[in-house]
Parts: sequence; structure tokens; C-alpha cells
Amino acid sequence: MAEDDFSKFVDWSQMGDLVQSSGPTKLSTKDLKEFKQMARQGYWAKDHKLRAQVYQQIIKGIPCRTVTPDAEVYRDIMGDTGAKKASSLLPLPEFVDGNPVPQYCLKAEAVAGVYQIINCLAGQFPDISYCPALPALTSLLLHFSVDEAQCFEHVSRMLACNEPGKRLVDQTFLAYESNCMTFGDLANKYCAPAHKLIVATAKDVLEVYSDWHQWVLGCLPFSHMVRVLDVYLVEGYKILFRIALALLKFYRKHKAGHSAGQGGTQPQDSDKVRADIKTFVKGIASTVTPDKLLEKAFSIRLLSRKEITLLQLTNEKSLQQKGITVKQKRCRQNVQLALNPDTFSSEIVSAKEMRDIWSWIPERFALCQPQLLFTTSHHGCLLNRFYLHCEGYEPTLLLIRTTDGDVCGAFLSTDWEERKRGGNTLSFFGTGECFVFRMKPEMERYEWVVIRHPELASAIKAPDPAAVASSEGQNANDCLQPEKASGELSPFLAARHFNLNSKNTSMFMAGNFDSIIVGGGEGNALFIDSELNHGRTERCTTFDNPPLCAENFQVSLLEVWGFEDTMAP
Repeated sequence: MAEDDFSKFVDWSQMGDLVQSSGPTKLSTKDLKEFKQMARQGYWAKDHKLRAQVYQQIIKGIPCRTVTPDAEVYRDIMGDTGAKKASSLLPLPEFVDGNPVPQYCLKAEAVAGVYQIINCLAGQFPDISYCPALPALTSLLLHFSVDEAQCFEHVSRMLACNEPGKRLVDQTFLAYESNCMTFGDLANKYCAPAHKLIVATAKDVLEVYSDWHQWVLGCLPFSHMVRVLDVYLVEGYKILFRIALALLKFYRKHKAGHSAGQGGTQPQDSDKVRADIKTFVKGIASTVTPDKLLEKAFSIRLLSRKEITLLQLTNEKSLQQKGITVKQKRCRQNVQLALNPDTFSSEIVSAKEMRDIWSWIPERFALCQPQLLFTTSHHGCLLNRFYLHCEGYEPTLLLIRTTDGDVCGAFLSTDWEERKRGGNTLSFFGTGECFVFRMKPEMERYEWVVIRHPELASAIKAPDPAAVASSEGQNANDCLQPEKASGELSPFLAARHFNLNSKNTSMFMAGNFDSIIVGGGEGNALFIDSELNHGRTERCTTFDNPPLCAENFQVSLLEVWGFEDTMAP
């Protein structure tokens, strides 16, 4: 098949370095691992015809529903494709949510074909309710198609993919929104400096992160996007997360250099931050090559595809429980704006400090308002009263002010009632979403050590019922207690999902009648006695934290905050 067959829609004057074909012209392997490596290395990146043929091979191999529309269906429906309606007069389906068709390197007249393909897809896939990525994806694949019908078939197969565990295109608002939350969680954990920059400069962090999909599918220059597409078609949706995280890292580096000459970072309206990131991504070719972008993306040590999937499912479940399954007017507020300074009142932290702490919590709790559950100034200094007011709430935020004026605390993922599973034995429970923090001399968060050092978790495994059963009743320094039932929230980063090199790295929280503990292994991040009066803080293996204040301290005030769901149906 001649190369021109794959380039009839391409405006070669816009293709830059991709005009010159070089490198291999054939691909013989069918081994998946080898295919994956070749995609990452750009084996077919310098030959338009070979890339088109590879795409065709990959997409034809996608497992699909039994009845999936093919090229003949498109030809039957569209008839004479030469009589096209002008693209400006052909509205796109509502499910693309106003996202335009990026032209990339298509001829101007070819853009009308993208509109026709998308509208035909809408008729063949009536179950699609929200798919803002479809315009960019269709436009990209038309560059490598012999005709519109073939492009239609390729996109159809991606939409109809039914391979277990492989996700290619979000097709519902629930899936899209949960992935925005998932990206926020990943940025929070794996791009902490960049996340800190967004929190400092934007009033609405969630709104900024809701654009992450557009950074990749829409804003990236064509030369970069096709290299991403090479890997995306082979490895699936997780690649988009990696690329967007890499873009966020590069953006932070760009802003750091810019602010060095400007005298620091100034708070901005969230829309300005969103526009600034998009402008940076559109112009990224001037500073970052496609190879450098991929290198940065694959240097981010995400724990696993399974970890991402667990987080996606958890965020979906949280949205479902709040009744958010279809697109509606933006009624949620961002992790910062959830705190109303006019109504929020704490004796330990200011509204601004609480907003900063709120930016660290998992995204699925961003729709919640802070709810004061317990304070020693009102409820007294007895541990049994602490439990009485905190049991039944998950997660919770512990705040402590010492008599020296230091402030520290912990985000605790699991209901304190879980401690009862161990009877009177002090047994640890909780998940790796727990973290500890201090407010002075500067705000600092200390996450689960496995997040910062993935090598401590050699592999991920399914729960072993026998191992779980044998752990019951053991001392806190020996083993974790079993996790909550799988139907509950908080499966993400549960210790049972990992082969941990040391049990000391998973001691999150514990409590009995005479103390509460946060963090274990060679010390406790926080230890509070039964009178909620005296405490101790040390380095612990679980969080790898320094002492959060003076090692032995006296509690001046202790507060526990819950997360009030103001949007539950």
C-alpha cells in the first residue's frame, strides 16, 4: 500500500521534522514486551507509513464487543463522503462537552471529516454520555488512516474495548471525574513540589487538575502527541497519567525559573493558572523534546497499574455515594474552597492553615466540609470520651497544640472503632493514606514511607485469607490487624495489597484504653496518654519522620475533625 494512502488528510507543510522519513520501514515482531519497548523507544516514529501500519495492527488486535461497528458500517451510513457539510455547521454531540477538534497537522478540509466521524460514532454508541477526549483522538487517528471509514473503525474499536483491566477512553462523566480526582491524588503524592506550587498559586486546585486530560489530548504539539499515542495504544490509559504528571513537573520547573527573576510566586485566579499551564504545554517543544517528555514520564515511580485502578474505583465509589454520576453545574468546591473562613473555627489552626492541610487529603474527600468532632477544651481530657466522639467517622484529622506553642497532627484514614478488633491488645490498623505533619518551623507532611521508597514493597499481591486470619490477636509490634471489608471505602494503599519487606513500615494507627499511637516501628510518630495530657514524638519507620515537635511534650489542646458530606443525596 502506497505511503500516500496514509497521508491524504495530512498537511505536510505543518509536519516539521516528521516530513523526512527515516529509520526502519518494517515491523516483524508480535511479542508484546518487545512491542512495548519499541513504542517507548520510538522505533516507528520516523516513518509515517510504518507508524500508520503499526497503529492498524495494534488497533485490530484490541479485544472488542461482539458487535463493533466497522468501516463498512460508516460507508453504508455516510454514502458519498464527498458531499460534506461544512464543519462549522455540523455541531458536535453534547457528550464532548464543548471540546473543539484540534487540527494538528490535518488539511483544513479534513477537519470536516472529523466532525462527520464523531457524529457517526455518536449514533453507533448511544451509551456514551461523556467523552471530551473523542475530538482529539479522532483527529489524531485520521492522520494515519487511508480514509474516514478506516478512522471510524479504529476509534470504534477503542471505544468498544472490553479487555479486562485495560481502559482506553472514558465514556461517562463518572469515569472522567473520578480520573480527575485520581490525577489530583497522584500529583499530591508523586509531584509534591509541583502540587505545592498549584496550591500556592490557584484558589481552586481541583479546577486546575480537571484540565489534566486536555494537557495531553489537545494542548501537546503534534510531534509530542504522536509519541505519546505510540505508547498509549500499546499500554493503555495509565500512560496519560504519567505524561500529565511529567508535564506538571516541567511546568513547575518552568515557573521556578520564571519566579526567580520575578521575586517569588504570587497568588492568581484559578482560570489564569489553568490558562498558563495550557499555554506552557502548547509551547513545550521549545524546551522539551518528545524523548525528554517520555523519559520524565517513565522516571516517575508509580507503584503499579493496580494501585491506580484501586484509586480510580475508590473515587468512583465516593462520587456514586454523593450522587454525582452525570455532568451537572459545578457544585463542588475545591479542597481549599471547601473551607469557609467565615464559618470555620479552630482554636489550634487558622482557616488558611487548615486550607493548606486540606490540600494534602485524598481528592475524594474534597467535597466534604470540616466537622469538629472532639476538642479537649469542650469535651474534656479523657481517652474514652475521645473514642466516644470519634468512633463512626472515617477519615479523621487529629490536631495537637503543645504548651510550647508547637502544632502537629495526623490524617487518619480509618475509623477508630477498628481498634476493638484486637480486644485489649494494642494492634495497628489503617491504610497508607495516613500521614503525619507539623506546622512549625514550616509546614511539612510525612507520608507512608512506601510512597517515597517503592522498593520497600517488592510486589503487589492479593490478600491471603490464611495470613489475615493468623494475624488476629497478635501484638502491635508483630503484625497488622486485618483490613476492613472490601465493600468499605479506603482500599487504596492498604498494606494487604503489598509484599512489604518489613512489617514495621505499615504501622499506621493504634489505640487501647490507655493510649493512642500514630506511626510505629523503632518509635512512634505520635503517642498520647489516656489523659490526653502528655505525649511523645519520635522518628518512626512507617512515616520516616523526624520528631514533629519537642520529643516529650504536654498537650495544651487537642482537636479531631471529621469530613461532613454536604452533597449526599
